[in-house]
Amino acid sequence: MALDLLQTFLASLVIALYLMRFFYLKLKAKTPFSLRDESSVYESGAIRPKRTLIVLGSGGHTTEMLRLIDVLPIETYSPRYYFVANTDKMSIKKINHRSVDPKYIKLIPRSREVGQSYLSSVFSTIIACIYTVPLALWVNPDLLLVNGPGTCLPACLAAVIANLITLNRVTVVFVESICRTESLSLLGKILYKFNIADLFFVQWEKLKQMYPNSIFLGRIV
Repeated sequence: MALDLLQTFLASLVIALYLMRFFYLKLKAKTPFSLRDESSVYESGAIRPKRTLIVLGSGGHTTEMLRLIDVLPIETYSPRYYFVANTDKMSIKKINHRSVDPKYIKLIPRSREVGQSYLSSVFSTIIACIYTVPLALWVNPDLLLVNGPGTCLPACLAAVIANLITLNRVTVVFVESICRTESLSLLGKILYKFNIADLFFVQWEKLKQMYPNSIFLGRIV
């Protein structure tokens, strides 16, 4: 029931955002092309680095995400912003050990605590979205990396909003946790159902068979 309520909320929001996008693009079309600022696309003739937003979950999710970003070249994917749940002491400690500039670390409300009922998580997710979505829009990432926990949902919603009402394209990459061998996480189910992720990776062949639009490359992290 809680999942149905959340899906209904997201579907209604998407419809509203499509309408906003329609009027936004209609207004944008009246702006002469020569007035558009394209300097942010190129720097010295080269495509600029991708501003990257990384959402850290908790426990194994954080470990997997840190392993993933370790293989991404910093010169290509930077600056890197990190969203961490304000109750996730372990993830905060891990990211601080990496000597990340504090201005790139943003603490956000957790959408769903471990063991929290799905019904009550609908309301906590809405609260988290109210706080996190504007923050994510301020970061204005080119790339969003998420890997499973509910903490990622508000950032994904922000990507949907950015893609619907602006011309800045946020690429959403979802990597399902290695521990998900037979079913997707709740976030994975939502992203897959609404086709939010541009790249949707699973790490077990059985999940690829169940979700044919996903990408299976073996164990990633």
